[in-house]
Amino acid sequence: MSINRKLKSYLPIIVVLAIILYSAAGIDYSEAGNMSFDMVKSVLSGLFHPDWGYIYDGSGEDLVSLLLLTIGIAFLGTVIATVLALPLTFISAHNLWKSNTIVSKIGKFICNVLRAFPELVYAIIFVKMVGPGPFAGVLAIGVHQIGMLGKLYTEEIESMDEAPVESMTAVGANFWQTMFYARLPQLIPTFLSLALNHFEIAVRSAATLGLVGAGGIGAPMIFAIQSRAWDKVGIILFGIIITVFLIDAVTGYLRKKLQ
Repeated sequence: MSINRKLKSYLPIIVVLAIILYSAAGIDYSEAGNMSFDMVKSVLSGLFHPDWGYIYDGSGEDLVSLLLLTIGIAFLGTVIATVLALPLTFISAHNLWKSNTIVSKIGKFICNVLRAFPELVYAIIFVKMVGPGPFAGVLAIGVHQIGMLGKLYTEEIESMDEAPVESMTAVGANFWQTMFYARLPQLIPTFLSLALNHFEIAVRSAATLGLVGAGGIGAPMIFAIQSRAWDKVGIILFGIIITVFLIDAVTGYLRKKLQ
């Protein structure tokens, strides 16, 4: 009996180790032989001696300009998602459709479909639809974030305190009156906090969308990597790190104010 208990307790560890070993065995290590000390030294030397002249040169293709473009893509995509996620949220929340649960199931299904694919997949699709550039990046982030925010907003509505709603309903308030005077005052601070959190995530995502031609800092970074311009890669990575830290600090401060 005690042996069976020990086996059950160690079973998850055994399964995880088996998966790790299986995954490691499936990797092709033949290219590892091409790596040399000089190559590693060249990469590290470039990364730690960035090209400071690329920070700003007024051409519109410098680091500052492209980082601002990346932030703009993330911001506009998040704004679009925040607005369009609201009607989807009202469809998805089951406590708003107690007499017709099929509506909320359809809404949740749409949220799950939209958030099933990462921004990079949407970016590839929209680059083919509207052409390369920032607009494709905005659409990619916006569509993905509609599903993400829609799911989070729905969970907030379904878990909110229903006492104010029931009190207003008891004195004759209709659906829209309870929505605007009982539900939204409770939900708006949380909704804004979630939107700010996803703006942080969108900035990180927007930094990679340029890899597929959807605007932002990703395009010059992949070109620099392909040409082995490691000093340029270093300054781009440095700029992304600083930008992410600053946005995290600002949005964190704003979220505290909303609590």
